[in-house]
Amino acid sequence: MRVLDLLTKRLMSLFENTLKQINEAAEIMNLDKDIITILSHPKRIMQVSMPVRMDSGEIRVFEGFRVQHNDLAGPFKGGIRYHEQVDMGEVKALAAWMTMKCSVVGIPLGGAKGGIIVDPKTLSKRELEQLTRKYTDRIEPIIGPDKDIPAPDVNTNGQIMAWVVDEYMKLGNTNKKGVVTGKPIECGGSAGRDQATAQGGVYVLDEIVKAKGIKPEETRIIVQGFGNAGGNMAMLLADKGYKICGVSDSKGGLYCADGLDSRKVDVCKEEKGSVTQCQSLGSGYEVCTNEELLEKECDILILAALENQVHEKNADNVKAKMVFELANGPTTPEADKIFAKKGITVVPDILANAGGVTVSYFELVQNEAQYYWTAEEVQEKLKPIMVKAWERIVEIQNKYSCTLRQAAFISAMTRLKAIMEQRGFE
Repeated sequence: MRVLDLLTKRLMSLFENTLKQINEAAEIMNLDKDIITILSHPKRIMQVSMPVRMDSGEIRVFEGFRVQHNDLAGPFKGGIRYHEQVDMGEVKALAAWMTMKCSVVGIPLGGAKGGIIVDPKTLSKRELEQLTRKYTDRIEPIIGPDKDIPAPDVNTNGQIMAWVVDEYMKLGNTNKKGVVTGKPIECGGSAGRDQATAQGGVYVLDEIVKAKGIKPEETRIIVQGFGNAGGNMAMLLADKGYKICGVSDSKGGLYCADGLDSRKVDVCKEEKGSVTQCQSLGSGYEVCTNEELLEKECDILILAALENQVHEKNADNVKAKMVFELANGPTTPEADKIFAKKGITVVPDILANAGGVTVSYFELVQNEAQYYWTAEEVQEKLKPIMVKAWERIVEIQNKYSCTLRQAAFISAMTRLKAIMEQRGFE
């Protein structure tokens, strides 16, 4: 019984963190208890199993999920991740955060998330395709451009989205490219989507830098998670003159107090498989663990990896002046409290990484119109949305004397509250 209790606690802890964030903001804004109750429960949960014949000839069964949290503002929207640690509690939390994220930037979408328990690096391309097609077959009844639109997430990409589109169409949904976003350009994807999460984050950081009088050339940055979002963020910021002092991936970190060449590290990682193999790129480059990298000296710590990276046991060792959440849920509520006491600014995920879902919305619009924009047009449309969302959060923070995270949740729930009151709670 004790083992089962511990397992249940682990599975639900991330969703409990999300509920804490909702309740903290709700208390500050004196939100109606009925609205809190609705937002605390996903609308629909689907658990599926996918038998796949492996290259060895054996049948292996994979487990997966799709959680649809809330669609008051529009169709459900949220990524699909392939990871060996995916569980129901994680997916529920991510779906709820997506609801808040879409609401923060004011786009007409709700929140969902999906995942499969698998380490995709252990599968061949054929096995990965078969798994993706089986997963699409299982969730097909509840997805679609007007229902629920998946997208890439951890360990998924444009190729996987192309397989989802193809399988979805084979199941009788003719020419519905908008069933997913994050597709390759050739399959109806949007220009600028690959950089969207990072670019949206840069637009927010630009506003913070301007307000605080920060000089990029004097600002040291560490990026935990040198994948699509983190890698692009590092290179965009390096182009603006920031000093990138550390980066990491799943195998470890690379640090240099005098600054790294993030573009050379990106090329090296592509060739050798990890930033930890790039120590010879420059003098002073040292390999460290992910945990050690979080505690290195810097001005801005960008968290672009997985959830719960900073918690009550290591938050006090973080030396950054600002934590910027490009990943979903990287900071626990306990760490938030420690940062507040230390005076460390936390730019919350539901704002900081909302550029990705915003450009996904743009992709949906382009699919519907069958008219596609240039990357420059995408950026021109993305920037004002991110800036407006930031300005609204700052106004709320000043009004309630709360943290930026609390202000972001208040902003999101204020919009959802208005929709509920107009449409009805039931």
